Amino acid sequence: MPATTAKRVTAADVARSLGLSRATVGFVLNDTPGQKISDATRERVIAEAKRLGYRANSAARALASGHSRIVLLVMPDWPLDHNLRTNLDEASLALDEAGYSLVTMTTHAGGKAQPLWETLNPDVVMGLTPFTRDQIAGFRAAGVEHIVPDAALEDGSVLDELSDGPVLQVRHLIGRGRARLAYAGAADPRLIDLTELRHHAAASEVAVSPGVELVASVEVDAVNAAERLGELLAAGVDGVIAYNDDVAAWLLGAALRSGVEVPGRLAIVGHDDTPIASLLVPSLSTVRVDIAGLGRYFAQMALTAAAGAPVPADRPRARVELIARETT
Repeated sequence: MPATTAKRVTAADVARSLGLSRATVGFVLNDTPGQKISDATRERVIAEAKRLGYRANSAARALASGHSRIVLLVMPDWPLDHNLRTNLDEASLALDEAGYSLVTMTTHAGGKAQPLWETLNPDVVMGLTPFTRDQIAGFRAAGVEHIVPDAALEDGSVLDELSDGPVLQVRHLIGRGRARLAYAGAADPRLIDLTELRHHAAASEVAVSPGVELVASVEVDAVNAAERLGELLAAGVDGVIAYNDDVAAWLLGAALRSGVEVPGRLAIVGHDDTPIASLLVPSLSTVRVDIAGLGRYFAQMALTAAAGAPVPADRPRARVELIARETT
């Protein structure tokens, strides 16, 4: 026999079971403010709804209230690394505590799927990087009222403050007596914007440091690390500013296999303080960023926007610190 689907219990079923009006039950189940309903009646409604297995219809509730309590994060096509997962986990937890759900989607060039901002009716659409004017126009056309960052904040980004880390990397290497530095970026084309952001920050710090040069810039992955290491050594590099801990680990592994002494011949400092940094031998000097705090602030931005309040233009900087270990 074909399987049958159980009928969904509605507020009308709860009202019928208790002999109450549909309106009264609806006010209780939707926690509608300003209604004079006794505590005893509220308790009866809630108990009966639980007994019958009533579950709120989120689509109907959103239609009635005008709020879906969904925050949609539109993400670039970035690899989902340790820090990004931590950021999203913290933001999701903070939003959940406030009664909101975080939904993420990744945009792809040439993608044909219908955008989620057209189907979910999100209360807020957010981005980790600034939206284009065309994207903002698309959100507005779909009825999205709250966008962060919006047109007024196009020059800003939730991740701008992550450029502070390379400054600490440069200063740390200089403090270790290194003067011929190189920047080692990620070869993954999806990371080009973030790699360039940190490269620019490192180069700017080197430019104001007397007696120090940025003599090379390379893009590194697991396959080409040995070749890139050879290029750095040939250029006389004695200190490497790595885009992240993965890049640093690839270069460190290539150095150890080639018999290059780290940090004697070459000092390497990573970025992000991912779990691998302390497990490597020698352990990796790196930059620790308060990604969890950034995720919570990200959630607060969404909640502020959902409440219709302006998002502050002057955002707090994420806390960063240099963790000195054995590679420097």
